[in-house]
Amino acid sequence: MNLKINNVTKLFGKQQALDEVNFSVNRGELLGFLGPNGAGKSTLMKIITGFLPATSGEVYLDNHKVSVHLPAIRRNIGYLPEHNPLYIDLYVKEYLEITAGFYGIKNKKQYIARMIELTGLGDEQHKKIRALSKGYRQRVGLAQALIHDPQVLILDEPTTGLDPNQLEDIRGMIRSISREKTVILSSHIMQEVEAVCDRVVIINRGKIVADGSIAEVKSGQLQGNQVVVAGFDRPVHPDQLMVLPGIKDVVWGTDAWVIESDGSGDIRPVIFRFAVENDLVLLTLQERQQNLESVFHQLTKTD
Repeated sequence: MNLKINNVTKLFGKQQALDEVNFSVNRGELLGFLGPNGAGKSTLMKIITGFLPATSGEVYLDNHKVSVHLPAIRRNIGYLPEHNPLYIDLYVKEYLEITAGFYGIKNKKQYIARMIELTGLGDEQHKKIRALSKGYRQRVGLAQALIHDPQVLILDEPTTGLDPNQLEDIRGMIRSISREKTVILSSHIMQEVEAVCDRVVIINRGKIVADGSIAEVKSGQLQGNQVVVAGFDRPVHPDQLMVLPGIKDVVWGTDAWVIESDGSGDIRPVIFRFAVENDLVLLTLQERQQNLESVFHQLTKTD
């Protein structure tokens, strides 16, 4: 199922939590959803899942509107909240049986067995949840979010507090799930988003400030600060580069020029033409990749 967020705005009294948010996610896509605390992430996730109404705008699954008043549509969404509320005095299998009952699932045993196998809970299914490690509790949370076979899965900080082995297990599970479902993963762990997601959306102060592939966001093209490293076979004066269209700044690095764009477009073709017109040999011409964390700080820093 394709998910579309269309001009969603949310007001809490006079406070605006979301301001005309627009983006879409396709089936089989694993989207990283990033933002600082208070940016509007949790509010939007609650609107997507149908727990909270938008002040204006709509959320659609394919062509069906998501609403707090349309439980049949909401059945297509699975949600693992950040703090993973579990009934810790229940046994794992017992908890999943109760969850399946909430959805009125027929053939409960079959669904529960499939979830236990998918999430690797086979050896833990007869234990009380309170006896499980953090990693296995997260697996139980994933199982309850998936037990009704939703087409859209919303995961809010699913790997917080996990050790490296647990982290890799959960990441692998999320990757596998995303092949058949639409998945939105919210996380403060930038390395996790880089490792797992196909695309990233960054929200700040209720507005979308970046939306693109990991490579596009890291390159700086989307936010208008593309940086290119260019080296020539002969000396070039910085004034020669500064007059080129689309160039904002030029700085000499260790052995090449570091050239920043003004955001009007990709400056690599401009630099290539400059070299050709001046009979220069390009020894290097490459886009400098920032890490996702530095881009996130640039886009969400406060004034």
